[in-house]
Amino acid sequence: MQEINLSHKTNLLEQDPYSYQLQDVGSPELFHEMFPYSETPKIAFNYRHVPANMPDDIYITDTSFRDGQQSRAPYTTDQMVHIFKLLHKLGGDNGMIRQTEFFVYSKKDRLALEKCMELGYKFPEITTWIRANKKDFDMVKSIGVKETGILVSCSDYHIFHKMGLTRKQALDKYLGIVKECINAGLRPRCHFEDITRADFYGFVVPFASQLMQISQECHIPIKVRACDTLGLGVPYPGVALPRSVSGIIYGLQHYAGVPSDMIEWHGHNDFHKVLANGVCAWLYGCSAVNGTFLGFGERTGNPPVEGLVFDWMGITGIHDGIDTTAITDMAEFFRKEINYPIPANYPFVGMDFNTTRAGIQADGLTKNEEIYNIFDTEKYLKRPCKVAISNTSGLAGVAYWIQSNIPKGIDIRKDNPGIVTIKNWIDEEYRKGRTTTISEEEMFKLVREYMPELF
Repeated sequence: MQEINLSHKTNLLEQDPYSYQLQDVGSPELFHEMFPYSETPKIAFNYRHVPANMPDDIYITDTSFRDGQQSRAPYTTDQMVHIFKLLHKLGGDNGMIRQTEFFVYSKKDRLALEKCMELGYKFPEITTWIRANKKDFDMVKSIGVKETGILVSCSDYHIFHKMGLTRKQALDKYLGIVKECINAGLRPRCHFEDITRADFYGFVVPFASQLMQISQECHIPIKVRACDTLGLGVPYPGVALPRSVSGIIYGLQHYAGVPSDMIEWHGHNDFHKVLANGVCAWLYGCSAVNGTFLGFGERTGNPPVEGLVFDWMGITGIHDGIDTTAITDMAEFFRKEINYPIPANYPFVGMDFNTTRAGIQADGLTKNEEIYNIFDTEKYLKRPCKVAISNTSGLAGVAYWIQSNIPKGIDIRKDNPGIVTIKNWIDEEYRKGRTTTISEEEMFKLVREYMPELF
């Protein structure tokens, strides 16, 4: 008998005749029509649309100390503590950055975790990622952690070819692990690895449904982290499963009964969609999107936390309690203390982020900064607009550079004779074959020589 129930999410009567059971297939479903290994992956459309359904509470979770350490040299204990403090400063006391997860297998990682817990911050809450065994459960519980991640691979690529199990065997194993975790007094967070290549109705939904049954019986929340392990998720409307981000989030809610606040999206950037996929997950019913600072993570990385922050503010319209200047502080820490060279064109934190070399843009900035700056970057990032001087800067670029670097409270017009002389010197440099920008030291020297009245 088909049931018709009032959805408290949409306030509509909805009919749901579906109850998906585990399909214990004899051979793996690898979706080779979408993922032909000898060709690039295909994006299939079935033109099925699901409703946008953004939760009332959306937030960011961080994995800088777990996935973020899988793609670079490990942080020292002191570096991890400093980054944690900056994450707290960025997310504020209201928990925009709700959680961060740690490895616990090295003495260094455990010490960092303990030092961060001693700070007493409510946010971000510290969680862990561990192997699924009782020894590890007992270890993290003794540290004082209340939630831990558990890897539960859900595609047949992993179930059949990595673990050598059937779907039924994998399901039984995972459910047993989850119960052990609960018995150890911990909240499980199940990492549905490779969900964008999994049989969604044949394994993902039946598995998630059983997790929700256990959750109800034990009165313990069980989270589902939808892991786009190879970055195959697609945010476009009408994309077919298993690659549809909106379809995955809708299906976990609608068919498996997973509440929004128990769903987390974890993406990778293999196809340059990591930030768009994370925002798509929010819009279609996922409360948490997992990221790392600067997008550090396995291979191409995870959603960059700094990008998620600005999308979060753009979606919610909330700025109170958030300190975005921590993003610039974090970048400076990476440059100076970790010796990581951030690409110059990297959004928000690269040296050229709000720097122009175009004379027409410099002219616009001189007239009104709002013409070419994306927002008040000095207020939110401690980054005023800058002009880098090159062969394309023109008279306006030289004038704006002087106005910005040698402020005298006077309007310096681009037809000033001194500026014309400096521009002629610059042009001659590039006629002789120069390929680098004019350095700040050179510019100060030129201004001292040809516009001494400013000093």
